[in-house]
Amino acid sequence: MIIQKQKAFEDILKSLEGEQKVFLAGCADCAAACKTGGEEELVEMKARLEAAGKSITGTAVFDTACQLGAVRQKAREYEQAIKEADSILVMACGTGAQTIGETLEKKAHIGVDSLFVGQVNRLGKYTERCSTCGQCVLEAFEGICPVTRCAKGLLNGPCGGSKGGKCEIDPEKDCGWVLIYKKMEALGKLDKMRAYQPAKDQGSRHTPRQFTWPKKTPEGIKK
Repeated sequence: MIIQKQKAFEDILKSLEGEQKVFLAGCADCAAACKTGGEEELVEMKARLEAAGKSITGTAVFDTACQLGAVRQKAREYEQAIKEADSILVMACGTGAQTIGETLEKKAHIGVDSLFVGQVNRLGKYTERCSTCGQCVLEAFEGICPVTRCAKGLLNGPCGGSKGGKCEIDPEKDCGWVLIYKKMEALGKLDKMRAYQPAKDQGSRHTPRQFTWPKKTPEGIKK
């Protein structure tokens, strides 16, 4: 899930300066789960913007704001309201905002800050577990990612600063390498700690990235 938080209302108003008519767009996926852009949040934002003198031409919560085809299809239901608006305020992640803006060919303002790809512990509490580095090393570390769980992203053992199993950078967080050690110890696989992990190839992380599913043939998967 893309964990996100709503921007300060003052910042949202500032981004809408000079634009009177606004269409509100949300997302029923990550934004709704994070309470930043579901039905309830759009109703609240509509009221606040109207109180600030803005005119809301319509609101729509897209099933998945980053899915181009779904956005295009649902937008047909709101064609007139979107056409009347000076701009769209998107209460969803940055990818959703760009998808909506490009698909609807309308200036899109972003109403939330995307934080990280997160694990849902419970409603309202999320933890980062993956840095989407494109070179997953979970297999080598028994399912615990040192790139993300270690504040320094170390791949070959801990630094010398951890104390009492906690990170020297943030004493409130567990040291990622202590977690890895304990997991390997419990599984009887401490020998894996001796394996050297080569540095990640940062040169392969060209942006913007894209991925297309490999084509399937009768013989198997063709890259």
